[in-house]
Amino acid sequence: MTDIPRIAKVLDFLDRNGIGYEYHTHPPLPTIELALEYWKEIDSTHCKNLFFRNHKGNRHYLVVFECHKELDIHSLEKMLHQGKLSFASAERMERCLGLLPGSVSPLGLINDMGLSAFNDDGSLCPAEGVCEKELFPNGHRVKLFLDADLQTARRVSFHPCDNTASVVVSNDGFMRFLELWGGEYEWIDVSV
Repeated sequence: MTDIPRIAKVLDFLDRNGIGYEYHTHPPLPTIELALEYWKEIDSTHCKNLFFRNHKGNRHYLVVFECHKELDIHSLEKMLHQGKLSFASAERMERCLGLLPGSVSPLGLINDMGLSAFNDDGSLCPAEGVCEKELFPNGHRVKLFLDADLQTARRVSFHPCDNTASVVVSNDGFMRFLELWGGEYEWIDVSV
């Protein structure tokens, strides 16, 4: 079932911030294997997106890499230097990114904005209902790790927070999106 409010929120954000995009609808595509059939006519680097939490459950990580690459969790733990990781629950996905399982996307980071302000002394002042222990020092709940190969991708595609559509943005547009989000991201080497 399509979640129009989630999609509309993403498209509205892109429109308001002058980030050009192409919008493609398709049946629900909760896995890369299913999506590849529908993406073959879309000129873009398609991405796989995984959402993790640390062993304490107080830190969340979104990992984005080219969809044909494989990445096992133990290699990822060593690469990220964040300790033991596990996949985040549907509840955490909804709370941190406003997403449902099968729709993980960096575009969900629009739901990781405005969670806190900073007091005059530089300390965090979380918004109502936001747990301070989940916030990174920059005031965001999610740290993003990106496949270094995406730096040279001309265009990238993601679900717009719902797996019944795909949005394609230019590399510059995606970098602008990350700038507006304002959270911490890091480029990592994801081997094939």
